Amino acid sequence: MNSYIKYAIALVTGAVVGALAFPFFVDTKTEVETSASPDEPLYWVAPMDPDYRRDGPGKSPMGMALVPVYAKPVDSGTIEISPAVVNNLGVRTASVKLERLQEDIRTVGYVQYDQDRLIHIHPRVEGWIEKLHVKAAGNPVEKGQALYEIYSPQLVNAQEEFVLALRRKNERLIQASEDRLRSLQLSPEHIEQLKKDLRVAQTVTFRSPQAGVVDNLNIREGFFVGPNTTLMSIGALDEVWVEAEVFERQAALVEPGQPVTMRLDFLPGREWRGNVDYIYPSLEASTRTLRVRLRFPNHGGELRPNMFAQVTIHSLEHDEVLVIPREALIRTENQDRVVIALGEGRFRSAVVEAGRIAGATVEVLAGLSAGDVIVTSAQFLLDSESNKSADLERMSSAKQEHMNHD
Repeated sequence: MNSYIKYAIALVTGAVVGALAFPFFVDTKTEVETSASPDEPLYWVAPMDPDYRRDGPGKSPMGMALVPVYAKPVDSGTIEISPAVVNNLGVRTASVKLERLQEDIRTVGYVQYDQDRLIHIHPRVEGWIEKLHVKAAGNPVEKGQALYEIYSPQLVNAQEEFVLALRRKNERLIQASEDRLRSLQLSPEHIEQLKKDLRVAQTVTFRSPQAGVVDNLNIREGFFVGPNTTLMSIGALDEVWVEAEVFERQAALVEPGQPVTMRLDFLPGREWRGNVDYIYPSLEASTRTLRVRLRFPNHGGELRPNMFAQVTIHSLEHDEVLVIPREALIRTENQDRVVIALGEGRFRSAVVEAGRIAGATVEVLAGLSAGDVIVTSAQFLLDSESNKSADLERMSSAKQEHMNHD
């Protein structure tokens, strides 16, 4: 009798325990199957309100059928953000383009005389300045205009020798005396006048060899001068030089013949066009810059020496390259990155190799393809989240491998 009672109690106890444990096994298996099946919806949302969620199908408050939301496979480092958050962050995007990179170099310079046509006036003899026809530096002069008159015993003696040779009609002496006068820079008109009237001039007038403006006027009337005295300089202004400087890293981008545009503050809106004339062979040690000589026409005479100029050196045409906006590039100590917009609110950080930088554009050597869409604003936050997601994915993978190994 006691054995039957014990057996009955054990049977009832087993049935109760089995009945209580069965739902747990059924739920666990269902959850595993649900998580393992990508065809099962995660939840249901209203078409017009993604925040309205339900566990099963039904109607939204507006009477519309709920839409199922399925799990999407997400790559390592890829993050997904709702459209509302994307809008609140102010995310803007741009496409990777294939175009020519316009590398303009903006710098400053100073207007100078064309040194090839800057003439320094020196006397060939000693003497005294009897009369000065130009009174101040900056005075314009024409070719053949009188500059100064000088009294020199050497010039008087040279003229007397020439007149004596003419009177004796000694062709050999005449030629030698005339060559001496020419070497002393007497004008052909003055020599012809001597031949006609045979009268020696006590003072000789010297004239300008070219049109231009007077610079560095170092004499006044009554000065004693000699061959070592620089009386003045005459510079032509129908064409000018501009001395500009470019940084050492930009030196490889400058070539002779490149087009150049120039602006000056004293004439707003005006623009002059010239070209690179010469690149100096050495850098300035103190500033680590390379001097570049530019040449500009100056037919109107507006450009004057020592004026401050803003210069833009335009690069020559190159082949098409991949370019992105400069603001899209995230520069770090070890690498350069951008954030790629994959669509449907998904973003991923990608490592790129940046090349030349031209204004607001950056050349991309590797890491992107033409047509890729990248983020140009709020990319630092997205890049941070993408890297965090990739780190968590790597940690989870490492942990799983360690558990499998154990």
